[in-house]
Amino acid sequence: MKKDRVLIFDTTLRDGEQTPGASLTANEKLKIAFQLETLGVDVIEAGFPRTSPGDLEAVRTVSRHIKKPVICGLARATRKDIDDAYEALRKARRPRVHVFLATSRIHRKYKLKKAKDEILRASVEAVRYARKKFSDIEFSPEDASRTEPDFLARVVEAVIKAGANTVNIPDTVGYSVPQEFGGIIKRLMEDVPNIGKAVISVHCHNDLGLGVSNSLAAILNGARQVECTINGLGERAGNASLEEIVMGLKMRGDMFGGITTNIRTRELYRVSKLVSKLSGIPVQPNKAIIGENAFSHEAGIHQDGVLKKRDTYEIIKPQDVGFKGSRLILGKLSGRHAFSVRLKELGYFLSDKELDQAFRRFKTLADKKRKIFDEDLATIVEDELAIIPEKYKLLNFEVTSGMRVKPLASVELLEDKKKIRASAGGDGPIDACFKTIDKASGLKGALVDYKVSAVTSGKDALGEASVKIAFRETIVTGRASSTDVIEASVLAYVNAINRLSLRKKKLKGKRRT
Repeated sequence: MKKDRVLIFDTTLRDGEQTPGASLTANEKLKIAFQLETLGVDVIEAGFPRTSPGDLEAVRTVSRHIKKPVICGLARATRKDIDDAYEALRKARRPRVHVFLATSRIHRKYKLKKAKDEILRASVEAVRYARKKFSDIEFSPEDASRTEPDFLARVVEAVIKAGANTVNIPDTVGYSVPQEFGGIIKRLMEDVPNIGKAVISVHCHNDLGLGVSNSLAAILNGARQVECTINGLGERAGNASLEEIVMGLKMRGDMFGGITTNIRTRELYRVSKLVSKLSGIPVQPNKAIIGENAFSHEAGIHQDGVLKKRDTYEIIKPQDVGFKGSRLILGKLSGRHAFSVRLKELGYFLSDKELDQAFRRFKTLADKKRKIFDEDLATIVEDELAIIPEKYKLLNFEVTSGMRVKPLASVELLEDKKKIRASAGGDGPIDACFKTIDKASGLKGALVDYKVSAVTSGKDALGEASVKIAFRETIVTGRASSTDVIEASVLAYVNAINRLSLRKKKLKGKRRT
């Protein structure tokens, strides 16, 4: 292989599935495998066939349908495991068996109860047996980072001589640190005489949060395959994150001698969302590269900098990893510049005086509310500056309802200077009224949120109704108050469609200019 390229070995379907709480069906694994193929990974570890009939079938399914990447199955250093891997991978265009056996002192003593020579002999025998069935063999000395350096070198030399094409050096429990792990790879490259006959791979776990750092340190010292997962899924604290390794190499090519991968980085966000959805494991918002906040800015200084020159606070173009663009999150830390830009995007072009008024109202609201939405901004501007013309005015409404009566409403509106009437039923009196307004206005809204609260005390308390309505991709809010909560609700809905009318008018005027 080329010395300036690193192979990406994705083990989301195997080690990633071992994430506590994650479980994938054969069909779900296939969906992810198709996306990994589109992403451009070199090797897909599809599962551990010996563990269950379901996993064997999942590997078989992936093998039949995925053509470009190498398809790999995991196996312990036993004939039965290797036989099951062969059965599962029989239809693969490019099959690989991944054989592993622990080599560290703690594993030898407590788990395997075997001496060094026994471990060495079993490793060689497993690779030789695998050679009868596979031309592509990977061997992993499990817990390599805690294995004595001299013994690790002996094992690596022996399995390469027996026929292993790839030797993977796992930091199985995420114990190593970058300088140490890079040194392990460097020593192997120097001390193993036949090291040039195999690709040296690494598989780093994230127990100390160093999975990616250790992987990159290994690449600097000669490793040319990295085993990783989408979203960093995996046992315990997870595996090294594919997206972080790939973007680390891409963005800091100056530090890695221009080493590249085959990954199509614009697919990263898409595959991340798919894996999260199918595995049921959400991505933390502040996750590097693909977290929802990875390209979001709330601090006023940062927002101002990004608006003037993106590179001031973003080292990666959002589009390069599949995002549509940067997001300016408006909150109490946001500045006037970002506020003004967002209002213009929403179609509001204010004078300096009007902008000052609206910005003061925004700051007051931001102290009370963690996140400000576009509909909040629209309400601020429209309420503060009193610019909501009444395209629709409520003239009258009637509603009948009861335990054994289907709710029915009739509404009379004044649209500009024209009276319009309509009637409709609904699941309740409020729903009937809202559907009647839709029918009268010719608009079709979907109720997103509805609240009624008392704003005064006593039996004749004034009730305030607030609605949030989606008209296709546009969301508007409406508010109104009355001693009759149904009337307040109807007025709030009419207020919302007036805001929608204003929004459309503003956007139409913006397009003309």
